[in-house]
Order: sequence, then structure tokens, then C-alpha cells
Amino acid sequence: MLKYLSRRILVTIPVLLGVTMIIFALTEIAPGDVADYFISPEIQMSAEQLDAVRARFGLDMPAPLRYVNWLGNVLQGDLGFRFTDGRPVSEVISRRFSASLLLMGTALTIGIVVGVPLGVFTGLRQYSFWDFSLTGVSFLGISTPAYILGILALLVFSIELGWFPSGGMRPVDSEPTLATTIHHLLLPSLVLSLNYIASFMRYMRFSMLEVIRSDYINTARAKGLYNRRVVWRHTVPNAILPVITVIGLSIPNLVVGAVFTETIFSWPGMGTLYLDAVQGRDVPLLMGINLVIALFVLAANILTDVAYAVVDPRIRYD
Repeated sequence: MLKYLSRRILVTIPVLLGVTMIIFALTEIAPGDVADYFISPEIQMSAEQLDAVRARFGLDMPAPLRYVNWLGNVLQGDLGFRFTDGRPVSEVISRRFSASLLLMGTALTIGIVVGVPLGVFTGLRQYSFWDFSLTGVSFLGISTPAYILGILALLVFSIELGWFPSGGMRPVDSEPTLATTIHHLLLPSLVLSLNYIASFMRYMRFSMLEVIRSDYINTARAKGLYNRRVVWRHTVPNAILPVITVIGLSIPNLVVGAVFTETIFSWPGMGTLYLDAVQGRDVPLLMGINLVIALFVLAANILTDVAYAVVDPRIRYD
């Protein structure tokens, strides 16, 4: 396993390098000039003053040289400074990443804890009332975007009923506690998790129906094993392997969904920070956020492969 992990980490290095090059190139070809963000429409600036602004942020250098300089600083642990306020990018990201990780981790946990057992439940009751009902609900959850669910949930549960706060991570009129944090976290994490509950349930149901008809399951039943033992000892461990792949592949979509959810619920995470960086053409912050997201996704893919070996002892990577 250690040899396999070492190989995977080495493979991710060129992938990560390619991701940073693509993001930097997209930032360069985006319309407009970064220096335009710092120009006030009420003040007429001369060409020399515009050149001074570009030189201040290193925008007068060729793009390949700026990328090489950025990459060299990253290898030394320096992500640079924001264009807008001069704060270190690493400090800004570290403050926001913990909030996003809390939201995405909670949403993914809810999706797994609720979706997988529901998939087992419907897979064992094919064509029953519960199967048709939950399948219909899952289609609705899969087809409805996170931002639509977020707006509806905010309108109904926060504005109309007043059950949950309308935004933020902590109360503004009192000291934050664990209970208040959970209260603020519950609604956005549920909204973000609904799509994954539906997806994991559907995939688990399909996988259960495929595995439950296998010869070794019929053999286990013929030996007189209890039905609960057949289901949880033989059927579920084999049926969950494809679902682990789906969980790993859902990480990038989870990051994208978090951007909309954080914006709707004013959650102080990476999503709202990313929008601020795009609107302000804050290139160092954009590159730093994309670097962190790429590392997060690549690490999730490696953990997905490790989860295979944990769930199924027959899988060995050595």
C-alpha cells in the first residue's frame, strides 16, 4: 500500500502542475485588464500612472515569467499577497477553508449516512411502495440544482417559518457556541447534501439489485444463513464498492455546489471568497484557491482508492 501511495503522489505532481498552468492561462485570456480594477472612474489617470500600477503588481512582466515566479514562490510555501488589500493569500485561504471544509464535510457525511442506507432499503424492496416513493423523490433531488433548493429553503424555513438563521456562520448578537454553530450549519448542509442523498441512494439501489442476484448470495441463502447476515456481511460490502467511486467523483461537484450554497446563505467559506477574487481580478488569490481545490480533489481521489482496500479485503495494491 505504501508503494502504491508513493506512486499516486508522484503522478499527481504533473497533474497539479497542469491544473495551475490552465488556470493561469484562463486568467490571462479573460477580457479586461487587472489594472482596471484599481482605476477610479472619477479620476483621469495618465498612461504613466497606469504603467506604475501594473509595475506595482508585477503585471508588466511577460505572462510565462510571472507564472514561473509564482510557481517558485509556491514551492517555498509563499502564495503571494492579495491585489485588493495586500493580505497574505495563505492567511486568507486558511481562515475560509476551515468553514468550507465544515460545510462540505457535513453535507457529504449526511449524503453517505442517509443515502446509502436508503439505497439498501429500496434495493431489498424492489417495486414496493417505498421503492417507487423514494425513487420519485430521488429523481426530484437529482434534477433540482443546489441554488434553487437553497433559495426555496431560505424562503420557507428561514423567512416564512423562522426555524433557521437566514445566513452567516455565527450569531452577530451573542458569543458563538457549539449549539449556535450547528443551528447555522444545519440548513445549508442539508440543502447541499440533498443531491448527494438522492445520487448515493440510486447508485446503491442499482448495485444492490445487481449483487443480490449473484450466485454467491444464492449460495449463502441456500446454506441457511440468516437474511440479516446475508445482507450486511455479503451483499452490502460488495454492493458499496461502485458507490465509493461515485462518492469520490462527487467531490469536485461538491466544491462547485458549495460556491452557490455559501453565496445564498452568506457562509464565510471558499465559495464567497472565490467570487470576490473573480470580481476583483485578484490573480494571486485565484491561483491560491484553485491550487487548494486541486490538492483537495486529488487527495480525495487517493483516499477513494484506499477506501477500496479497507472495504474489500480482496483488493491489494501491492
